Amino acid sequence: MDNNARYLAANEFWSLGFDNTFFLSSINGSGTGDLLDAVIDLLPEDYNPFDQLDIPRITILGRPNVGKSSFVNALLGEERNIVTDIAGTTRDAIHTRYNKYGKDMIFIDTAGIRKKKKVHEDLEFYSVIRAIKSIDVADICLLMIDAMQGIEAQDMSIFSLIQKRKRGIIILVNKWDLFEKETNTARDFEKKIKEKIAPFTDVPILFISAIEKQRIFKAVDLIEEVYVNKTRRIKTSVLNEALQEMLAKFPPPSHRGRIIKIKFVTQLPTKYPAFAFFCNHPKHVKENYRNYLENQLRERYDFTGVPISVFFREK
Repeated sequence: MDNNARYLAANEFWSLGFDNTFFLSSINGSGTGDLLDAVIDLLPEDYNPFDQLDIPRITILGRPNVGKSSFVNALLGEERNIVTDIAGTTRDAIHTRYNKYGKDMIFIDTAGIRKKKKVHEDLEFYSVIRAIKSIDVADICLLMIDAMQGIEAQDMSIFSLIQKRKRGIIILVNKWDLFEKETNTARDFEKKIKEKIAPFTDVPILFISAIEKQRIFKAVDLIEEVYVNKTRRIKTSVLNEALQEMLAKFPPPSHRGRIIKIKFVTQLPTKYPAFAFFCNHPKHVKENYRNYLENQLRERYDFTGVPISVFFREK
């Protein structure tokens, strides 16, 4: 740093209330810790330098030691996040920008989420809370499971959290290189997963190895596809043409002699796909018909990996 640059930097520090002694000691290397503390005190609470970027945010979730940090490191091609065999190494949600091969997104590596009864330390408790909060800032969540352990009850709980918050979902089966395989092994494994996550089974499932870097870049391609699905907008005119075909194929069943007439449908201005069907008796539309309409929407428009909502309003 030349003298002119030092002078300009000093003016900036003085404007923030630092004295000359503090500035000079920081330039020399001493007092650097105090400098960082002072700078942090000036930042807004929960400051994140990535907040201003309008790019997809991908939260990686799963039980401890399933390979979340190894996956991020493999994508980046460097040991950015600490990886050990000790479960619970990652304590905070770590934001990392991935900007390679024309892809641009933020990965959020989170602490492993164990069952509540197994969490005894306050530090781990708050790490889990931060991991769950990371779902709320995500566009898409990667649920990573261990191929050697299969999908367990805790994985199902995490899946349910993601689904309720209407985030895009991709399931990554890690450590697939360690799994003993036969003919149709992957197909059978995927079938078991979908049986457990039913009725929402329109979810991509990818078998990877973070250590061997098997299909990790396919995961990035899937993220882009699901993000497009999550942000897809369908014109009202197109939806209503499709609605007439849906009604002709399977009209809504009547309720206690009341004929239900669905008049039109429109997509709501939400951050995830949600549709409002306007009809004369919205409270009497049965759950199976709601499921029928949702399935029809999924068949006609690609919403793979995305929970959608169907509402009925009076008209």
